[in-house]
Amino acid sequence: MLDTDFFRRWMTAAAASVDREAEHLTALDSPIGDADHGSNLQRGFRAVTAVLEEEAPGTPGAVLMLAGRRLVSTVGGASGPLYGTLLRRAGKALGDSGEVSAEQLAEALRTGVEAVRALGGAAPGDKTMIDALVPAVDALRDSFAAARTAAEEGALATTPLRARKGRASYLGERSIGHQDPGATSAALLVGALAEAAGE
Repeated sequence: MLDTDFFRRWMTAAAASVDREAEHLTALDSPIGDADHGSNLQRGFRAVTAVLEEEAPGTPGAVLMLAGRRLVSTVGGASGPLYGTLLRRAGKALGDSGEVSAEQLAEALRTGVEAVRALGGAAPGDKTMIDALVPAVDALRDSFAAARTAAEEGALATTPLRARKGRASYLGERSIGHQDPGATSAALLVGALAEAAGE
C-alpha cells in the first residue's frame, strides 16, 4: 500500500528531476514554444516542495490536491493548469484514504489524464504531454518501472509528429523533428513516481 509519505517522496523526486532537467526542458521548448517550460516548472515544483513542508497534508489525496493547487498558482503558461488539473483530479479521486493501492493510484491518474485531455482538447498523437501520460497510465497496471519506460518512449515518439495542439501547433510542419517539452516533463513526473517506489 502507498501512504502519505510515498506521495510526498513522489513530489520531492519530481521537483529534483525538474531541477536537474530544467535547462534541457527549456532547450526543447525553445524552437517550438516560449523557451520557458523548464524555468516555469522549476519554479512550480520548488513551490510544491515548500508548501508540502509548511502544511504537511495528511492523506495521499491531500498531497496531490495541494501540489496541484500550488502548480496552478505558480506556473505560467499552459503547464500550470494542465499539471495542476492532473494532480488535483487524481487527488480528488483518491478521496480521504490514508493508504491507497497501486491499482487505486493508476485509476486516479487515469481520471486525472482524462481531465487534462478535456481541458486541453488533446489526444494521443497530437504531440503533447498526453503522448507520455496515456501509455504510462496504461503500463502502470504492470509496474511503476513499466510506466516510466512507457512515458519515456511516448515522449521520444513525439519527435517526428506534427503538433496539433498548443503553442507548437502554430508552427505547422516546422514542429516536426522536435521532441515535445510537455511530454518530456510528463515523463519526468512518471519517472519520479518509479523512483519514489524504488523501481
